[in-house]
Amino acid sequence: MHRLLLLGCLWLLAAPPASSIFQRPTGTPAPLRLQYLLEPLHATVHTQRGATATLPCVLRTLPHNYRVKWSKVEPTNYRENIIIITNGLYHKNYGPLSPRVRLRHSHRYDASLTITDVALEDEGRYRCQLVNGLEDESISLMLHLEGVVFPYQPSNGRYKFNYHEAKRACEQQDSRLATYQQLYKAWTEGLDWCNAGWILDGTVHYPIINSREPCGGRLLLPGVRTYGARDKQKDRFDAFCFTSALQGQVYFIRGHLNFKEAGQACRNHGAAIAKVGQLYSAWKFSQLDRCDGGWLADGSVRYPITIPRERCGGLPDPGVRSFGFPSKEMRTYGTYCFVG
Repeated sequence: MHRLLLLGCLWLLAAPPASSIFQRPTGTPAPLRLQYLLEPLHATVHTQRGATATLPCVLRTLPHNYRVKWSKVEPTNYRENIIIITNGLYHKNYGPLSPRVRLRHSHRYDASLTITDVALEDEGRYRCQLVNGLEDESISLMLHLEGVVFPYQPSNGRYKFNYHEAKRACEQQDSRLATYQQLYKAWTEGLDWCNAGWILDGTVHYPIINSREPCGGRLLLPGVRTYGARDKQKDRFDAFCFTSALQGQVYFIRGHLNFKEAGQACRNHGAAIAKVGQLYSAWKFSQLDRCDGGWLADGSVRYPITIPRERCGGLPDPGVRSFGFPSKEMRTYGTYCFVG
């Protein structure tokens, strides 16, 4: 009897606790818990162009001889570019972001990165890495700019841009090539466009809300349709550009002006003729609403509608309407000006 009791006690001592009976399958590693870095409360930081944004990175404790390294993952080549390195006492900035970044350092455990005067190209994935010998840890954060995506083609028709020309065309219109995430979000918000265009990573897509014959047929489901990666030198498409909030104002000057007179009218007011991206930004963020066609810097004529109505094109959705690229000698339109 005593021997049975002794064996029972030994079995209880050897048995695993109840919480460990349901164990992870063999060969499945347990998720690593951060020891030195706090998990961010939100993995995405939302901001606008021209604002100041802070990406949080806070240490639980300060290990000996540690460094914190901030880097940005570039979407075009997936390489990480170092932005800043600190050991808690000193820091060094690197790369094109250098003049606009600093460590918040609100207390000795704070290694958060602050970016001033946020630019369009700042959007993307950032990494805060604690470098501490064999115990390196990192957290990943997204900086997301609120903005608007618009399709763009030149005056000589559709499918004229190779990748590099599309990139340059967007930049000339106060914007940049959109990322896939930006294009996808624009599609969920109603962007429906039948022409394929380049995006930032060198792939080609077009967003369809209403399936129809000229755009792949009625049987294909709505979505962001893709041509995949294309030859950046040889293949030619339109462009999908992205812009964000303005640090300035777009306004309309009424008149019957040709293109040259439109530019002069803006200069007479201490302004410049507006770019396409600036008009889209004013429509999106300042609710600019006018039924008047006006010249823009690329020679196109457009007008922004936030409240759709029958006498302003008759289309049911808000948007920037286009008259295309009329002859620059026509004296039919006013002009949209931008003052910063």
